[in-house]
Amino acid sequence: MKPRILIYSTAYYPLVGGAEIAIKEITDRLGDQYDFDLITAKINKGLPKVEKIGQVTVYRLGWGTFLDKPWLAFQGGKFGLRLHQKNSYKMIWSMMASYGGFAASAFKAKQPTVPYLLTLQEGDELSEVESKVRLVKKQFKNIFLRANYVQVISNYLADWAKRMGVVVPIKVVPNGVDLNNFELQMTSEELGTIDKRLNKKEGDRVIITTSRLVKKNGLSDLIQSLVFMSDEVKLWILGVGPEEKSLKKLVVGLGLTSRVVWLGFIDNTQLLPYLKEADVFVRPSLSEGLGNSFLEAMAVGLPTVGTAVGGIVDFLKPNETGWLVKVRDPKSIAETVNFILDPVNKEEVERIARQGKEHVQARYDWKIVDREMEKIFEKLVHSPSQ
Repeated sequence: MKPRILIYSTAYYPLVGGAEIAIKEITDRLGDQYDFDLITAKINKGLPKVEKIGQVTVYRLGWGTFLDKPWLAFQGGKFGLRLHQKNSYKMIWSMMASYGGFAASAFKAKQPTVPYLLTLQEGDELSEVESKVRLVKKQFKNIFLRANYVQVISNYLADWAKRMGVVVPIKVVPNGVDLNNFELQMTSEELGTIDKRLNKKEGDRVIITTSRLVKKNGLSDLIQSLVFMSDEVKLWILGVGPEEKSLKKLVVGLGLTSRVVWLGFIDNTQLLPYLKEADVFVRPSLSEGLGNSFLEAMAVGLPTVGTAVGGIVDFLKPNETGWLVKVRDPKSIAETVNFILDPVNKEEVERIARQGKEHVQARYDWKIVDREMEKIFEKLVHSPSQ
């Protein structure tokens, strides 16, 4: 019988972000060695209480309302303990120090000999995260302190774990990229279809960003940077989020309606043609745990621009793998993009973009990531905590 692992995650498919993708990628690849259950918040009324997704049996708590996440935090531990009575879990795994993390910590308090792995994937500004939990500061710290092993996706988050008092092993294992999705060859006819649909004209230069439309991704700065570029430079925005209305209002106010294309949500498996038809990827983040969108752009060989915040600095090295701009500085963005688009700099730009692609291939392939996660699982499952 395969060892069974219980996962706690605040959200899960079909509600998808980087953390959820990571769980699915890892469990799909390790499903021949382990069985997986997952407890999450229901959030959406239309989702079933229990279902099998890939290699994971998913249990959703709540009613499909705003109360489901706190309900997961308060009741998820007890629900997991009931499942443990029949499934005898060999390890519990919390994806992020979030609502699911509170539940995992509660489980660990009652079952101290079951190894507990905490993964940190937080992308929001960490001071804001800590401010939100100030009324339950002790319980929040227990999410970290009760873990037997902490895996983080960037050195930035490793430093946070240490500040929160973690003394157990901490290992940086980043999220990966499914390189198969970004190395396919596409015909000129297929790419031409994209150009026609998006009204890309001869001579246009395209900035692309694949981002949730939230404040932390700095999209207002990116939009404002267009003012300092020629009219031939267009911006394709792929993503949805709560800032969409205010960002569209900004575009209208700046007179940029004809230069900005809103594409809405595009699944990451369908990104390739858009990335291939763009000239540069830009996301001037205000905070970032890692930033898979950067890695996907780099995997295509696209010149990639970010800010020196969070986990971005792990992979985006000036003059080596990409470009860094100042935070909250539209002029800095424009200067860098203009440099990249200037034909005089073509050879240097191609060199850096090529090195960025090679870096992603060597470090961020999901196959490499899964081997590292497999080692962590083996260590914990076969070396129970005391």
